[in-house]
Amino acid sequence: MSYAALYRKFRPGTFADVKGQDHIVTTLKNQLKAGRIGHAYLFTGTRGTGKTSVAKILARTVNCENPTEDGPCGECRICRAIAAGASMNVIEMDAASNNGVDNIREIVEEVSYSPAEGKYKVYIIDEVHMLSIGAFNALLKTLEEPPSYVIFILATTEIHKLPVTILSRCQRYDFKRISIECITDRMLELTEAEHVQVEEKALRYIAKTADGSMRDALSLLDQCIAFHLGHELTYDKVLDVLGAVDTEVFSSLLRHILARDVLGCIGLLEEIVMQGREIAQFVTEFTWYLRNLMLAQASDNLEEVIDMSSDNLKRLKEEAEMADMEKVIRLIRIFSELSGQIRYAAQKRILVEVALIKLCKPQMETTQDAILDRIRQVEEQMENGVFVAGEGANSPKVTSDVIKPRPELPKAIPEDVKQIVTRWPAITGNAENPLKAHLKSARLSLGEDGKLIVAFDDGHTWDYFKTHPEHKEQLEALLSDFSGKKVEVDIRSVGGIQEFEENYVDLAQMIQMDIEEEDNEDE
Repeated sequence: MSYAALYRKFRPGTFADVKGQDHIVTTLKNQLKAGRIGHAYLFTGTRGTGKTSVAKILARTVNCENPTEDGPCGECRICRAIAAGASMNVIEMDAASNNGVDNIREIVEEVSYSPAEGKYKVYIIDEVHMLSIGAFNALLKTLEEPPSYVIFILATTEIHKLPVTILSRCQRYDFKRISIECITDRMLELTEAEHVQVEEKALRYIAKTADGSMRDALSLLDQCIAFHLGHELTYDKVLDVLGAVDTEVFSSLLRHILARDVLGCIGLLEEIVMQGREIAQFVTEFTWYLRNLMLAQASDNLEEVIDMSSDNLKRLKEEAEMADMEKVIRLIRIFSELSGQIRYAAQKRILVEVALIKLCKPQMETTQDAILDRIRQVEEQMENGVFVAGEGANSPKVTSDVIKPRPELPKAIPEDVKQIVTRWPAITGNAENPLKAHLKSARLSLGEDGKLIVAFDDGHTWDYFKTHPEHKEQLEALLSDFSGKKVEVDIRSVGGIQEFEENYVDLAQMIQMDIEEEDNEDE
């Protein structure tokens, strides 16, 4: 007997075998138990999630001579005939290749004949969205009022292409993407049945690559087993077969980018290419790695949103501290654009090299996030004692061998506070989010001993400073860097602009009035 692919050999035969679609299985089983079988069903969802399998199980169950709670018995004469494709009661049609009016008219004519054996004639129309407008119109009347012995099951991956008139005549069931855990557990069962030794980590990677499709996962597993037949299927071997890259490589590439090491990035890409990895897949997966990095910065409970081992999760958290959110978003933007370009490019490697150089040298771009990245680069150089003597490409750089500790700054005097208030928009513009966003609503006044009062309305911004003292220290450091003096800030809350004006002197208005008076005197 010829070899059968895993997804065909282990296709679900009963409702109990269907994985990841409990909401649909439970509903259909209840309908069968109560005898409330619909005349038209619409199964929709992404590829490989069980639409056709459930349709066949339902078709066998309604005709089975001895149905069980989990579906057809599989032993009776009708079950065996349907499974062998020899039954006239279950008609399958692929609408991708039979999408004309004539094909549907044949079905309409056949519907008038009652089943030769069994209770129902079941028509399974796969990829129904491929039918022509004329074919849909020919199907409408029969789909709405078929004979009592006819059931239509329509399956599609593109529900938005179906006319509303078709949707309104069917019971709609949405098949969800199957979780990584569910696919992994299923593959573990199958590899045990096939006596194949495999690492669970390798199965989890296959499940992740399948993107919610059980059929895709089993096809990839079949491919990996065939390539390493007779040997244990390890994580590294799966990466080899699928042309994928380990997460450690992504981590190494990210660190090269953050260090602005162009040669390191190009050298790592050279290794990836020489290992025979698929460049387009590498770009896609690195973009997902950056997405995980962004989530690591935005959330503390990473285990709930990122499927990753504890070691990789720990490394990801370390890298989240190395790059700010705006930098990561810029990386994602460039690689997302690259994913769209590389699909049809003849020289994929060159496109990736250009993108890596862009990331390491933000001066090549004029976008807002690239300019902010360049500003951060200059700030880092100044903090590390590196000063650029000129703007030319060949300008010499003077580097201090020893980074001197910053001297203790004297306390600010009111004149310094005045300068801070005057330049407040420019100062806060250099802050990083979310501090930058919160400072936009600040109102400024002068307190005792030359302290700068920064007042906020009661609410989220006030809580941001009240519950986290380090945010106040961050603001004081920002102002001290600007003025060259030690600035003490007093954070207060007010009930609104009226309460602020009643209890405080608005420094911004006061300084603006002084400037206008000076201008008038000059005239």
